[in-house]
Amino acid sequence: MLPALQTNDTIQAIRDRALWMRRTAFGMVHKAQLGHPGGDFSAIDIIATLYVGVLRFDPARPDWADRDRFVMSKGHATGALYTALCGAGYFPEGWLETYMQPRSMLNGHPNRNYLPGVETNTGPLGHGFPVAVGIAIAGQLAGADWRSFVLTGDGEQQEGSNWEAAMVAGHRKLGRLTLIIDRNRLQQGAGTEETSGLDPLDAKYRAFGWEVVEVDGHDPEALLAVLGATPGDRPRCVIANTVKGKGVSFMENQAKWHHGVPNDEQFAQAMRELV
Repeated sequence: MLPALQTNDTIQAIRDRALWMRRTAFGMVHKAQLGHPGGDFSAIDIIATLYVGVLRFDPARPDWADRDRFVMSKGHATGALYTALCGAGYFPEGWLETYMQPRSMLNGHPNRNYLPGVETNTGPLGHGFPVAVGIAIAGQLAGADWRSFVLTGDGEQQEGSNWEAAMVAGHRKLGRLTLIIDRNRLQQGAGTEETSGLDPLDAKYRAFGWEVVEVDGHDPEALLAVLGATPGDRPRCVIANTVKGKGVSFMENQAKWHHGVPNDEQFAQAMRELV
């Protein structure tokens, strides 16, 4: 059951929501025998912080003009996104039971034509970030006060489209845009630095005119301080250092859990550890 939001203690509310999201998302993956739980678990604390403590939205009005925009560029991590949207009130909890089932609105990649709260369809990596830059440009041209947030995987940063987007955002000084990089250092099959090295990510983004902040991606207090900070006059890149599979011992820092699915024994063990 979804935990009640503790408005008097946002940090604890984020922790409670993240725990519920992990347990629920893993149950969804276990039932469907499909999904990407490793990347779900590295991103969940970030996404819980956004939806509990940062984003301005109204689930009764998904297209509310003054909402903050969140783009899930690492679109394969739908367990994290769907539980966040459900927890935020966009759709009833029962919908989660249909995850990846035939004709379900909860596809393996998010589709804004099916599911309220999804800003844009994502899945092919390197697409969401450029779309988020376009959204931020629209807000800048309109003089709007809403903000745009986009979450990418770190392996996704190997896509050239991201660097075109970063260059445009820096040039246009999109101060109301925040890029969050889920820096778990693993991608499908291997480590990011082994596949195509990304470091130094911070220096690269600074060279493109971005403000850069590094943060523990599993610390709600630190995440809330960074993501909720007042926008400046440059786009902000938040490098969130995370652990793939965070919270489950046999999943942590294991590339095979990028798209691994649990058997009954593994699921039971994970539920014992996620408390």
